[in-house]
Amino acid sequence: MKRPVLTTERLTLRPLEAGDAADLRRLIDDPIIARNTLRIPHPYPEGAAEEWIAKHNDELKDVDEVVVAMVIRETGEFIGIMGLMPKPFDAAEIGYWLGRGYWGRGFATEAARALIRYGFEERTFNRIEATVFSFNDASAKVLEKSGMTFEGLLRQAVRKGDDYIDVRMYSIVKSEFQR
Repeated sequence: MKRPVLTTERLTLRPLEAGDAADLRRLIDDPIIARNTLRIPHPYPEGAAEEWIAKHNDELKDVDEVVVAMVIRETGEFIGIMGLMPKPFDAAEIGYWLGRGYWGRGFATEAARALIRYGFEERTFNRIEATVFSFNDASAKVLEKSGMTFEGLLRQAVRKGDDYIDVRMYSIVKSEFQR
């Protein structure tokens, strides 16, 4: 199965390309992005972008995560990454990061809606969920605007460095999904 290419009003969500590495590294090497995500370190290591892109460009299998580059349709400008990671019981977790210069413009919400639609219509998921650090109000708003429902606070659910962090759990199930 080929990796999807999705289009929205302003974005193309497409497979990662080797040529995205420099932009990916430039945008992701930001202490604020690292602070708001579980697995992104700061400083971002040399060569990590190329390695990560290569890992996500093989043929897509049903159990594989779908990772797409968020690109502005009009300009071709790379602005971030979004992904759907399959979980047991026909569920998936959505995750993303967006370059700081693109925050507050609705890009993440637009991309999340498209990836949620893809997950329900093309990938047979029944539930799509996401967690955000409890202090990340902007990301919580993205999930709410994408149609997800706040389910609760998971106390000290993740560890980043030496800190245990509370996370907010959000989800949407197929029966509540509206095109």
